[in-house]
Amino acid sequence: MSENEQFFISHLIELRNRLLRVVAFIFVVFLCAAPFANEIYAFLSGPLLQHMPENSSMIATDVASPFFTPFKLVLVGSIFFSVPVILFHFWGFVAPGLYRHEKRLVLPLLMGSTFLFYLGIAFAYFVVFPLVFGFLTAAAPEGVTVMTDISKYLDFVLTLFFAFGLSFEVPIITIILVWTGITSPKSLAEKRPYVIVGAFIIGMFLTPPDAISQTLLALPIWLLFEIGLLLSRLFFTQKQE
Repeated sequence: MSENEQFFISHLIELRNRLLRVVAFIFVVFLCAAPFANEIYAFLSGPLLQHMPENSSMIATDVASPFFTPFKLVLVGSIFFSVPVILFHFWGFVAPGLYRHEKRLVLPLLMGSTFLFYLGIAFAYFVVFPLVFGFLTAAAPEGVTVMTDISKYLDFVLTLFFAFGLSFEVPIITIILVWTGITSPKSLAEKRPYVIVGAFIIGMFLTPPDAISQTLLALPIWLLFEIGLLLSRLFFTQKQE
């Protein structure tokens, strides 16, 4: 076996070991949170329940939904909770192959991306959900009782969590585009009108069909783009120097 083959196999073994550690950590988090699955789901459904009419509740249209839906939430929540561990092992795997100046930038980017992802989820839960559910429940026609299926509600909020979590990564994406030389701060600034229009288009596709939630996603994307543009200008200037 050649030296290159041994090097490749050793990297595959390291990757496998790190993936196993990540899966084990997620599994442990899941086991710890599983006994509280119903309480976690109740917390997640709070923004909707606060706006539902009196004497109404959520429903389960499938026989197994009351059992499986909370556990599905716990599983997805365990993955969300494990994001720092996932990024830690990702960093540990790629760091040996990076130059010193790349290490100084990649680690803050990983930490920043984790923070922004959680910030997007928190923004969706504490800001967007109350407004969206207040609008949707108030928009129900007269004579229609709002009773949301627990499984469909979970799919709905998880979609919004992913949408806002990923959308809040805009500054990181902007910095990476400048860092890799794909574009420049000046070029990005010239494309600002397209970014604004694109932000509202993304908000239209990733949120419910109401102007409130679309705007609440589009405006942060625009603001985060401006933050990323400002930081990339600082980085680009330092790089030129």
